[in-house]
Amino acid sequence: MNLQLQGQTVAILGAAQGIGRAIAESFSAEGCRLGLFDRKADPAPPTGTVLFREGDVTRLEEVTSFAADLGPIDHLVYAVGGGSGKFGFPFWNVPPSAWARVLELNLIGAVHAAHAFAPVLTERGEGSVLFVVSVAGQMGSQTDPPYSAAKAGLINFTQCAAKDFAPYNIRVNALSPGMVKTALNEAVWAASQARLPEAERIDYELWAQRKIRATAPLGRWQTPGEMAAVSVFLASPLARNITGQTINVDGGQVMH
Repeated sequence: MNLQLQGQTVAILGAAQGIGRAIAESFSAEGCRLGLFDRKADPAPPTGTVLFREGDVTRLEEVTSFAADLGPIDHLVYAVGGGSGKFGFPFWNVPPSAWARVLELNLIGAVHAAHAFAPVLTERGEGSVLFVVSVAGQMGSQTDPPYSAAKAGLINFTQCAAKDFAPYNIRVNALSPGMVKTALNEAVWAASQARLPEAERIDYELWAQRKIRATAPLGRWQTPGEMAAVSVFLASPLARNITGQTINVDGGQVMH
């Protein structure tokens, strides 16, 4: 399908692996120019990459510098995410000191990106912004309370930003993955097992299968490629009347 994105420029933060990498590859396949930002370099970035910057999204000056060097863009994607590395059930298992970095990475970094690129997006007067969130932000997940709270905050900020950007014909949405095989998902498994006696621990595949069967009506993994497909659709003219929405690609885990 021709999504009419040929030649457009996309800034993607969190683009070196997982969902962010899949999103970058899908925009590349649509013929887009890519400006990529991640904490570590990608030795083989997708075709069409015009800038790859190593940096920390929690440092506003680094994100602002990336935006200035990339110049005008058509679309912004924030695909950064990270948890506390602790199993938060009950929540007091995660000390308050573990919250700050999780909030900075998942929420404040997204605010940095939106601020850094707002001038070029509003000047252009057309485009889109996409924040990758999580089903955890919609259901008060007890697995990692700081992560859940941060993603809930980002869903709310999506709505705020959608209202502010609407007069400039810029659409803002949130993409909410469910169970995806990523390093972050595996870290959740590791944290959950660390608190169990060794005899009760199970391997990652068995843990994931049990969790999927218990939480997802469709009973199967979601994939980075599925997230990427929705991402490029939301950037396209086919989604011209979709803004302020949280799109769940979760096998039915969250049903409102």
